[in-house]
Amino acid sequence: MKFKKTHNIDEISASMEGQDVVIGGWVEDLRKLGKLAFLTVRDVTGLAQIIAKDATSIPEDLTRQSVIMVSGTVQSTKARDFKFEIKANGIDILTKAVHPLPIDPIGRLESNIDNRLNARALDLRNQRVAAIFKIRHHVLASLRRILSQKRFIEVTTPKIIGSASEGGANLFSLEYFGKKGYLAQSPQLYKEQLTIGLERVFEIASFYRAEKSHTGRHLSEFTSIDIEAAFMDYTDVIDVLESLVVSVFKDVAENCAEELKILERDLKVPQQPFERVTYQQVLEELAKEGITVQFGEDLLDSHLKIIGNNHPGFFFLIDWPMKLKPFYIHEKDENPELSRSFDLQYGYLELSSGGTRLHDPDKLRSRLAEQGLDPANFEDHLRAFDWGMPPHSGWGMGLDRLMAVIIGTDNVREVVLYPRDPERLSP
Repeated sequence: MKFKKTHNIDEISASMEGQDVVIGGWVEDLRKLGKLAFLTVRDVTGLAQIIAKDATSIPEDLTRQSVIMVSGTVQSTKARDFKFEIKANGIDILTKAVHPLPIDPIGRLESNIDNRLNARALDLRNQRVAAIFKIRHHVLASLRRILSQKRFIEVTTPKIIGSASEGGANLFSLEYFGKKGYLAQSPQLYKEQLTIGLERVFEIASFYRAEKSHTGRHLSEFTSIDIEAAFMDYTDVIDVLESLVVSVFKDVAENCAEELKILERDLKVPQQPFERVTYQQVLEELAKEGITVQFGEDLLDSHLKIIGNNHPGFFFLIDWPMKLKPFYIHEKDENPELSRSFDLQYGYLELSSGGTRLHDPDKLRSRLAEQGLDPANFEDHLRAFDWGMPPHSGWGMGLDRLMAVIIGTDNVREVVLYPRDPERLSP
């Protein structure tokens, strides 16, 4: 490189007129008018207009999206779309983009999502796409800050495990040094064990579900936000979840105004408290629509769409039947048929599921047997309960689904850099 970058584009202003700068970026547009050449150069922070007084200094084969470094002087401009321009003293072409490109990253020519995902790195030069992942960055930073303020400790649990973490069958198997291993579908058992010593823990990490789902909300690899807290009941972790969602929305609204503008997204911070809707209430609302669901039956997407229309925005579904919940969920003392658990919904979309966990090892062993699971397969987990397990509660929430709500899309592939689903294993 002939030059060393001195500024990002967003660090330059009209008040710097006469100052020499060096910027680096990619060529978004190129026009030659007589002896002059006008280049529009973008970096991750913004857009700048470059004026080259000698058009012959620009190679004829310079293509749009090529990467260049520009040394020049800041000057005022009459251009409507720019607050300043840079008079080029030198242009160093670092790499030329080979045409035709697989997609138009400026967005003048619309591409379908499969083509965009096949060229995802180039897709990120589209400012709408870049805005999504800048927001995702702020969401992750916000989640970590808020949970840390609530005295949760961030942990990292194994993603290669020796048995099903929740007793389910939807796991990816792999050969592990002559043994059979699996990719973790949840940190559930580990995070429960960690409450023995750390009390409040959280993890933000990738997990895996071997489900052949082809909807806009399912992925084979997804990012989950999980918490577990000793000495908290499910009502307490509901409060943590609600305040967390509201705080994240506030942070995005305050810190991502430019990105939201690019996305043409008017983000409304949800009002607290979120509505609580019981499972029994859902059955009664469905009955009014002529749909009969027996107590203990699971809710279908078609049911949740009706309930979501009745309760737009965020709401909690509570008082689920025990028979619909995993082995580790605690029953209600006053009604053992109901669980101390909840789902967080945004309309029909499930964002989170959680509840109070069993902490009595004898009850846990009995529950495993009731659900047809062999307690011997969970001995590593159950051993921790014999060391003095505190009462504890927690939840897991899909980051990708939360992001889809924030930016207003019905396809989580829009908010994941390189999504994995039953058909997509590359790039």
